Amino acid sequence: MIKLNHEIKSLFHEQVSNWELARVNYAGLKSVQTKSFTFNNFEVIVQFNPARIVSSGAKVDAKTITARKCFLCTENRPAEQKSVEAGDYLVLVNPFPIFPEHFTIPRKEHVDQQILPYFTDMLMLAKTLDDYLIFYNGPKCGASAPDHMHFQAGTKDFLPLVNDYKRLKATQAEVLVESATFQLSKLNNYLRTVYCIESINIEAAVDAFEKLYSFFQTDDGVEPMMNIVCTFENDKWFTYVIPRKVFRPWQYTAEGNLQLLVSPATVEMGGILITPIQSHFDRITKDDVVSIFEQVSNT
Repeated sequence: MIKLNHEIKSLFHEQVSNWELARVNYAGLKSVQTKSFTFNNFEVIVQFNPARIVSSGAKVDAKTITARKCFLCTENRPAEQKSVEAGDYLVLVNPFPIFPEHFTIPRKEHVDQQILPYFTDMLMLAKTLDDYLIFYNGPKCGASAPDHMHFQAGTKDFLPLVNDYKRLKATQAEVLVESATFQLSKLNNYLRTVYCIESINIEAAVDAFEKLYSFFQTDDGVEPMMNIVCTFENDKWFTYVIPRKVFRPWQYTAEGNLQLLVSPATVEMGGILITPIQSHFDRITKDDVVSIFEQVSNT
């Protein structure tokens, strides 16, 4: 465990030293602009991060995906992008960061983005890389590579959701199911619907997740829209499941001064809205934040 944490930290320092794209974009993080909006006893942060236009503006329709080469496959990645092996996955430094340390973790083979067959892998990665949080964007919930199964990892204490849950659990979390090995709770009055599975046992965590997954699955058999964050702390897994109902809010495709290029993925649903355009950052309001979450979150 300690070894892999150490290896990817070494990878990170090597990449930001020797890969120009990564060096410039991580240096740019130090000067990103942020502002926050307060809602009762939690905040939502808005970040102006121009490098994220690559992700926020990504076209992920089937025609576009089919026409381009997969940028997570080894043969198509930049020669400068190095990796560390993690079982069936590779850990890569994400050159378009949000977190102070931001990694992409693709499977070695090219298979579609889907969580159910790989949820156990997510838990194992969270335990192995316990200095970080692991997160998953569904194929229609922010994944810019819906054709290649991958997770991401980032600095653990950076995402507001993780700390908010611990702080608000006693007053705002409703326990839905509880056993000797796991607890399923729902965080209320948080603008978004968030479920949290706490478990000391990996099999119990998987079973609880599969039941939650089934609850949201529709008759078409397509993966329910969701974003997922997982951490491993004090011998316990914390899995945050954020159900979704739409990919992007109406503001994304609005024209003129109504447009806000905010494309919600796990980071946004976790409390940090990324705006890659300065004017959009300047004019986004508290009411816009409420509107975006109301449209995107599934109750």
